[in-house]
This record gives sequence, C-alpha cells and structure tokens, in this order.
Amino acid sequence: MSSGSHARTVFVLVGPTASGKTAVSLPLARLLNAEIISSDSRQVYRYMDIGTAKPTPAERALVPHHFVDMLNPDQEYSAGEFGIRGREEIERIFARGRVPLVVGGAGLYVKSLIDGFFDGPPADPELRAQITERYAAGGTGALLKELERVDPVFASAVDPTKPRRMVRALEVFHLTGVPISRLHEEQRIDIPFESRLFGLEWPRAKMYERIDRRCAAMLEGGLLEEVDGLVGRGYGPELPSLNTVGYAEAFAMRAGRVGMEEMVRLFARNSRRYAKRQMTWFRRDKRITWVAMDEARDPEGVAGEIFGLIAAGGSKSAMNMARAGSK
Repeated sequence: MSSGSHARTVFVLVGPTASGKTAVSLPLARLLNAEIISSDSRQVYRYMDIGTAKPTPAERALVPHHFVDMLNPDQEYSAGEFGIRGREEIERIFARGRVPLVVGGAGLYVKSLIDGFFDGPPADPELRAQITERYAAGGTGALLKELERVDPVFASAVDPTKPRRMVRALEVFHLTGVPISRLHEEQRIDIPFESRLFGLEWPRAKMYERIDRRCAAMLEGGLLEEVDGLVGRGYGPELPSLNTVGYAEAFAMRAGRVGMEEMVRLFARNSRRYAKRQMTWFRRDKRITWVAMDEARDPEGVAGEIFGLIAAGGSKSAMNMARAGSK
C-alpha cells in the first residue's frame, strides 16, 4: 500500500464473550489516542445493559464510544448497515485527528466494517415465506442442518438464536446457488483504510470458567430485573434483539417454561457454545495477531503488549496521533 493509505489504520480488538475485551480496550484506547467503535450486535440497543455486558457509563466517560445505546430493542439493525455507518464514523474520527479502535465479538459485524459486506440479491417474498415455514415447523435446528449442508462456513458462525440471519442465508443460496459466505468474500467493496487486528485468546477450559462466572455475575447483578424492565417497556422475547443468549433463557424462566436451576444451566451452556462459534469464525482470519491470556495478566499489561506490537509494526500515523494525544 502507499504511504498515504498506510497512514489510515483502523485497529481492531476481538475475542469471544467474557474474554476481557472491554477491560483491555480502555487502556489501549488511551495509549492510541483512540475512540472506540463497538462492533457488538446488541450493545447498540438501549435498556440492554447487563445481558450485553455493555461498558458502564463510567467506562464510556473515559473514552468516547460509538454504536452503544443508539436504538430501541424493537428497531432493526444489521451487519450491512453497521458497516456503512461504521465507516462513516471512522472518517469522522480520522478527521478529528484520532485513531479508530473497533472492539467486539460479532465477527460478521467486524467483517462488514473493515472488509465490506455484500447483502445478496433482493428478498424473494415467496421463497422467504417457504423457508420461514420450515423454521416455524422445525425451529432453528432444521435451518442450521440445511445451512451446514449448503454453507458450512456461515453455519459455523451464525448465532442459532437469530433465525432471520439463517433464513436470509438460505434465501440467498436458493436464489443464487452460491453460499452467502462466498458472496461475502467475492463481492468486497473498496475500503479506504487498512486494518490491524488483535485477538484475546484463552485456554478453552479457562475461557469456559470465565463464562460461567460471568453468567452468574449477570444474574446476581440483576439480569432478571432487567428483563422485567424490558417487558414493562413493551419489549418481548419475539424481538430478534432479545431472542439471544441470556435474554432468551431469562424470558423462558419468567414465562414458567423452565425453572431457575435449568435457566442458569442453559444460560451458561449456550454462552459457551456461542464463544466456541466466535472462535471458529475468528480463527479463519489469518490477519489476527493473537495475544495469550491468563488470569495473572492485567488489562493494562495486555494493552501495553498490543501497543508494543502496533509500534513494532510501524504504523507511524497512529503512533504520532497517540503521542499527540498524550501531551
């Protein structure tokens, strides 16, 4: 790349749920003189704080955050829209002389932002109705089984609690004969910046322990009360934003379909499964530099390590911005 394009670098911090992204992102943003772009598919929604592990108001006061608390839970939001709006925000951050730092675990959203995102052909109402009927009859399991056959790459990353994405992927395949994951690769748009990606990697057993602890902490911190508050505002489990891990199990318990003990078990199990799918997605991206994590490491030290890797990589523009911001 030319020196001009090299000067426009977006940094990305990824990792599975409960890997410590928020804790590391705050000191890293200060080192980089950065503003944070959240690439989490649910933190964009208001009133969903505990179940999304949203950065607290105090944390967001330390570093500017974008794409947090922007929409109500019943408003539609997609990876494609995030990519477009996110690139617009990146340009505004560059214009302010600061560095964009993308933070999140939604691989599809990260990809849409830094690589561009092809959303496929226009919807076919008749075909979509047929696929939706299969979902109504057999649930997400039936859709996932078909996706594993026709588009195993997309199937490995999709959240099975989000049937709309599964329906859309099958619709695109049946309309074009091409897996939507391949279209995403082939139909990239021109991106006016370069990206450097870093990931937080834990040993699987430790990662699962952290997830179990986080689930317990969310419940102790008021997740069920948060769900009650959502219901009070008129938002229910039929919404795509709330038919997701954590909220789906809590709604099921409040509706009397499962007891407390079973809800806790399902919450932790589904969170672990989601983390496994996240890592499957991220490990395919060979651009990611992985940082080994363990309980003895503190966020400041991890941020310092990543900052050192950035400096060693020679991103002069970002380093100059960081120095200017620290004066």
